Amino acid sequence: MPKVGMEEERRRSLINATVDAIHERGYSDVTMAQIAKRAGVSGGLVHHYFGSKDQLLAATMRHLLTELGREIQEGLSKASTPRERISAIIAGNFAVDQFQPAVIAAWLAFYVQSRTTTSNRRLLKIYAARLASNLTHNFKAFVPREDALRLAEGTASMIDGVWIRQALSDIKTDRQAAIALVENYVETQIAAVTAQSPSQ
Repeated sequence: MPKVGMEEERRRSLINATVDAIHERGYSDVTMAQIAKRAGVSGGLVHHYFGSKDQLLAATMRHLLTELGREIQEGLSKASTPRERISAIIAGNFAVDQFQPAVIAAWLAFYVQSRTTTSNRRLLKIYAARLASNLTHNFKAFVPREDALRLAEGTASMIDGVWIRQALSDIKTDRQAAIALVENYVETQIAAVTAQSPSQ
């Protein structure tokens, strides 16, 4: 009889192995058998748990999205103003456990597969909608609604853009530089909106 928690432990091992294998070989070239070997389990077991490589990638991204959400919520719990919450959202998207080469490679594979895989596309839409909604809600606290929507979209695009550029770069990840880049965009945009708005 399997030990309590063994199934969850195996799933986690397979997810970690998937992230590492994608980073090493690329999503297209990696096989379920290679992932299973890296995780120290049989090929049959990985198929039993996930069914297909696309389903394994979807499970991996659900795990990473859960971890991302946890990082953001931790930052939000310490923020006391809308502007601080925006910074917490930005910092959470570049959390230490997320913004590293292997995870970045997995995210890039996820973006590419979402073009042709319905389950992955749905996950990506949920992530994008949640990010935009959280940013918009906090921007609306100090800029008009239309500007809040525009700034939220721009900030989300900056976050995604920094991730994609990092995925295509050989330069070592620098989360503080990434955060500063997005924060600079936010500050510049807020200043521009404030300058155009009539005095309250």
